[in-house]
Amino acid sequence: MTREKTDFWVGLFVLLGAIALIFLALRAGNLSSFSFAPTYQVEAHFDNLGGLKIRAPVKSSGVVVGRVAKIGFDNKRFQAVATLDLDKQYQFPDDSSASILTSGLLGEQYVGLTPGGSEKNLTQNSQIKFTQSAVILEELISKFLYSSANKEGSAKKDDSASAGNATAKTPSDAPKP
Repeated sequence: MTREKTDFWVGLFVLLGAIALIFLALRAGNLSSFSFAPTYQVEAHFDNLGGLKIRAPVKSSGVVVGRVAKIGFDNKRFQAVATLDLDKQYQFPDDSSASILTSGLLGEQYVGLTPGGSEKNLTQNSQIKFTQSAVILEELISKFLYSSANKEGSAKKDDSASAGNATAKTPSDAPKP
């Protein structure tokens, strides 16, 4: 093989490697979808954002309709604020609700939008009034363990109470032959 052919193949290999590296970096940074479509921003207040991150998807019925643009804290309401960039092609009623959901058991978190029934739509800088915060797995486990411990404790109390109330049969209580 001539030197020129070798240089060509090495260059092609390096170029494909660089493209693959850029692709993986974009996927890891959740930047794989570049959308230059017009958007409008709405805000949603949550008690707990969990692990929600900037650029997390906003989905409705499983379809990505936007992205999380900013995450902040409202000092007056003492709540987290998520600013959502929604594609203008998707218009949602102003009584829609937003929930923080998880893809699978331990997957990434995203904002789920459920459309309401109002005639008026959300507009630029409007607020989503109905929100549901993230479900924290650790809290669910601790509640489950706490309720299990309470059930076991009450069952033991019932057993000891019934054992303490048991009366010995006297000969007069014994069945007669």
